[in-house]
Amino acid sequence: MISFIYLRAQQPSSPSPIELKQIRSNVYEIVGGSGANAGLIIGEKGYFLIDAKMTPQSAKEMLAAIAKVTPLPLQAVILTHSDGDHVNGLPGLEETVTIIAHENTYQEMRQAITEGPILNYLPWITYKQELLIRSGQTTVQVLYFGPGHTSGDSVIYLSKEKVAFLGDLIFIGREPLIHRQKGGNSFGVVKILKEVLKLDATSFIHGHGEVIDRTGIEKAIADLETKQAQVKALVDQGKSLEEIKAALNVKEAPEVSGRPRRPSLVEIIYLELTEKK
Repeated sequence: MISFIYLRAQQPSSPSPIELKQIRSNVYEIVGGSGANAGLIIGEKGYFLIDAKMTPQSAKEMLAAIAKVTPLPLQAVILTHSDGDHVNGLPGLEETVTIIAHENTYQEMRQAITEGPILNYLPWITYKQELLIRSGQTTVQVLYFGPGHTSGDSVIYLSKEKVAFLGDLIFIGREPLIHRQKGGNSFGVVKILKEVLKLDATSFIHGHGEVIDRTGIEKAIADLETKQAQVKALVDQGKSLEEIKAALNVKEAPEVSGRPRRPSLVEIIYLELTEKK
């Protein structure tokens, strides 16, 4: 049985071609194919992939596109978190590939995956708070600031290049997605994004949209804190969840067969505020 990671999520029948968008001389955003945006960091001895798309085919296409910009070998894949649109492409890579993730991401994948080739691609290098990776003069910091989108979100930071990869910690033009079933927390997202702003970064690559700058992070924090304050004010007035949903004009996402129900952000905040600690 597969749970949490949504391995069987539907994808467009004809995804757009893989495209590498150069952000710095050695840093690229990888868009197109099936699944979320991925990333490429080219070091002196090899390159690092940030996430692995949703299908093995898209992962293979990603490797072919990367071969056009660097002859160096793949050194490691760094996972931002455990969602299927970021990890299910792993079987498109060699089984000997080094896979790095936060220890909570490893646990989420280990518990959710019980069959199939992806069983051979569980992370085998994990960390608790910070991991430093060097390839010549290229230094990659893998940072953990606590639960947010999931319990194991990694921020990948390049101080020299002033770039950070955020996975699904941020969504532009839509409400953030919090996976409560994976230990995610909306107040945790705010905390993490405030820590991200302490980094000396100017470009932020995330899973579902264009690269943003610091103002994009600031707006995301402000929007989420406003929603949290609205819900808290209504909770303090003794309003029920249904009354709060009505007051804030919440439109529930349609249920999808084979997937857990996806609660609204308002419901998630309500539960975070009212559940017994």
